[in-house]
Amino acid sequence: MRILLVEDERRLAEALRAGLGAEGYAVDVTHNGRDALWYAAEHPYSAIILDITLPGLNGYRVCGRLRDQGDTTPILMLTAKDGEDDEIEALDTGADDFLHKPFSYGVLLSRLRALIRRGGATRPRVLKLGDLELDQSARTCRRGDTPVTLTGKEFALLAYLMQRPGQVVAKAELVDNLWDFAASASANLVEVHVSALRRKIDLPFGAETIRTVRGAGYHVVPQSA
Repeated sequence: MRILLVEDERRLAEALRAGLGAEGYAVDVTHNGRDALWYAAEHPYSAIILDITLPGLNGYRVCGRLRDQGDTTPILMLTAKDGEDDEIEALDTGADDFLHKPFSYGVLLSRLRALIRRGGATRPRVLKLGDLELDQSARTCRRGDTPVTLTGKEFALLAYLMQRPGQVVAKAELVDNLWDFAASASANLVEVHVSALRRKIDLPFGAETIRTVRGAGYHVVPQSA
């Protein structure tokens, strides 16, 4: 999942980027409204976290322009203000949800997940492939009865592939959807993470889950295939 975070408080922005990154999200960060419109035009995002008080264009105007352009990306608005009028204006300009500062990171994360679920195609909470099971809500992975510990990026990579069983997914698609602009990700970085995944979910169990399609990318196969 790729997220656009628009927040002019740089320390807060970096803290949110680090937290969401640890959850497996790719997070592009900008600190003003005009750049936010450019980012939104350059890449389809799963959700946008948008501060209201921004230099240049404020969050209301950014949200309004995105909606006028037909952009339906779920938007979670943030503000340091605490008033009913602000919440009404945010929702009236097209925001999907609203959160006052200071907020709990756990609450922001749960609301973000809810927005993404509502904004995209319905996906099963638990992904299964043979005896491999990935619980997207609990963020757990197991092979049969054996828990497997994954990093946030490994979890996101495996979930992306398991949501497309039998499809060949190009390395470029994985880079575009799982890494942010600042990451300077490459096909080699994808290969590193795939190798790490294989060492965790396949090698100890004598299984083959992620198969390389030479010159094309990867696809996942059941253990019995």
